[in-house]
Amino acid sequence: MKLYYTPGVCSLAPHIVLREAGLDFTLEKVNADTKLTDAGRNYLTVNPNGYVPALEIEPGVVLTEGPAIMQYLADLAPDARLAPAAGTLARYQLQSWLNFITSELHKGFTPLFKPGMHPEAKTAFKEQLAVRFDHVERHLSKQDYLMPDGFSIADAYLFVVTGWSGFVGIDMQAWPAIGAFRRRIEDRPAVRAALIGEGLLKKAA
Repeated sequence: MKLYYTPGVCSLAPHIVLREAGLDFTLEKVNADTKLTDAGRNYLTVNPNGYVPALEIEPGVVLTEGPAIMQYLADLAPDARLAPAAGTLARYQLQSWLNFITSELHKGFTPLFKPGMHPEAKTAFKEQLAVRFDHVERHLSKQDYLMPDGFSIADAYLFVVTGWSGFVGIDMQAWPAIGAFRRRIEDRPAVRAALIGEGLLKKAA
């Protein structure tokens, strides 16, 4: 399998999941501006939408959209316990978290990265995100992970998305449980390996 990624963006979540699952994979970096990969491939021939992630399962078979990719990977490695079994209530609770992160957090950050946005509009988007963070904060103040049985693919996604706060001027000190969650996740060996692999963290000497 090959994961097409751009450092630090949402493709980091399936990268983490690949390592947590212990699956064999390769990485191919995508330039978000030129849509060219490090191997010189036109990324639009892989994913016509132009954004990452994309998982090439085999030549000509490509899966896109982060939550779908992560669920596929979790099901390839059930012993890693990264997602509850299909058909269980817990599986749908996981899906609920993935949808929340996608629609309320991930998409909530997107406008804040647009240059030239009016300051009042940015403030409004930040206030909306703050309400969503409050919801996550209440949940994580009661348990260490989003799901009661431990680390899941939803935690990988939440870790990546909340990591964008510093780039858009959101001070996360108002949400200490989320801060503690992020430190917990970053301490996981697979997460650190993914961060190092994308050049986001220096390898220990």
